[in-house]
Amino acid sequence: MPEGDTVFLTGERLRGALVGHTLTRTDFRHPRLATADLTGRDVVAVRTVGKHLFLRFSDRTSLHSHLMMDGSWRVFRPGQRWSMPSHHARVVLAHTDAEAVGFRVHDLDLVPTERESRFVAHLGPDLLDPDWGPDHESTAAAALRSRPDLAIGEALLDQRVMAGVGNVFKTEICFLLGVSPWTPASEVDVDRAVRLAHRLLTVNARRPRRVTTGMDAPGRRSWVYERTRQGCLRCGGAVRVADQGEGTWARPTWYCPRCQPGPAPA
Repeated sequence: MPEGDTVFLTGERLRGALVGHTLTRTDFRHPRLATADLTGRDVVAVRTVGKHLFLRFSDRTSLHSHLMMDGSWRVFRPGQRWSMPSHHARVVLAHTDAEAVGFRVHDLDLVPTERESRFVAHLGPDLLDPDWGPDHESTAAAALRSRPDLAIGEALLDQRVMAGVGNVFKTEICFLLGVSPWTPASEVDVDRAVRLAHRLLTVNARRPRRVTTGMDAPGRRSWVYERTRQGCLRCGGAVRVADQGEGTWARPTWYCPRCQPGPAPA
């Protein structure tokens, strides 16, 4: 699932490929936007907020997308073979030098640029906000404290607390905190949790491969995430995995019982 760092890097790539160019072809393969045509408009900016991405155009409209579980934007040279089947493409934005394709991007909307806030006003501070500072940190920490009985693993995934954390970062933050993901937020150093979240997303924002250990080598990029076969990178002990959350919000959560003491599923 794309997380805040992936969306940020996607925005960087789209910015480099599209901003300053006039669209010569657009193709929307989405029910709500099937008749939309942006040909002739200039791409003036790309904005990311947490897991949301906005492409802004010269007529003061914005294309909003959320990558959800499996969406992606990819950039190609004109005529280059796409890296995914064409039936997965939901939108194509092209000019003379490049074409950007949104694959499996099911959540798409065209809105006036001044109304972008309707999609992100409910979110907590964006961990990759270039103006991130003490006020952002204290706001996110206060939001974590406001739900003391909620398990820290679930609280970290709540985008109303801070925007950008997904399942990988949630799992690895809990490990670095040395607590079980099922530990109530009231028993966790929430200030440190916010600082870790900001640091991990920031150092990964421009990396093609996500690293939470500081070691960019095969089999050493995460402490416990997806390491049920290899074991905990720190102690070598068994890593367990269990779903956390209810219904469609449930996410597989990896943890090391030795390094992360606390409540856990039977």
